[in-house]
Amino acid sequence: MNHRYLILLLFIAGTLRASAQHYKYIDSTKIYGIDRYKRQVKANPDKQLVEIKKYIPEIILDLRYATGNNFMHRRMYTTGKAFARLPVVKALQQVEAELKGQGLGLKIYDAYRPYSVTVNFYEMAPDTNFVADPRKGSKHNRGCAIDLSLINLKSGTELDMPTGFDSFSRKAGANYMNLPPQQIANRELLKTVMAKYGFKVLSTEWWHYDFIGWAGYELMDIPVQSL
Repeated sequence: MNHRYLILLLFIAGTLRASAQHYKYIDSTKIYGIDRYKRQVKANPDKQLVEIKKYIPEIILDLRYATGNNFMHRRMYTTGKAFARLPVVKALQQVEAELKGQGLGLKIYDAYRPYSVTVNFYEMAPDTNFVADPRKGSKHNRGCAIDLSLINLKSGTELDMPTGFDSFSRKAGANYMNLPPQQIANRELLKTVMAKYGFKVLSTEWWHYDFIGWAGYELMDIPVQSL
């Protein structure tokens, strides 16, 4: 093969690799892809994303972004599986165990979310009260945030909460008080139990909880179906 032609091919290949790793809003070196993630997990198993249902079989999944029933009105994931970092899931196990004693359980709307999906959300609805700023990334992109609600184990129905999931309204606020007493009581019960096991509610979304140790985990852009 002609030497100059070989150099040209190598240059093109390198350019394509670089463009594939480029991100519009953030330094690409801050985002972990599948290869970098696997190397990290090998060094520290606590960094692994694990399937929540395998650790908590009784948990209910209603993964809205794996369906068209969401504010984007289209599927954002091609699989109905939910993942989070291992310590996050272990903490959720404790939450679920305590709630079970009250005849209650958890329903999950979303967990780990690839960074590219966060970018799609922002470009559809650039209100950072409800959508993460892609310049910073989301705790979901770190595998350290869970969107969830409470259910009655016997009936399987959700407890009455201030709004539905992904409501872009003031009523969705974690401390909004102009609500029926039962909605406030249910929201506060969820908040109390989640806080006990290391989760903090997002002030603008009663359903969104960040794992308190989130800062020790990197942003990721790994498709859910690749996990």
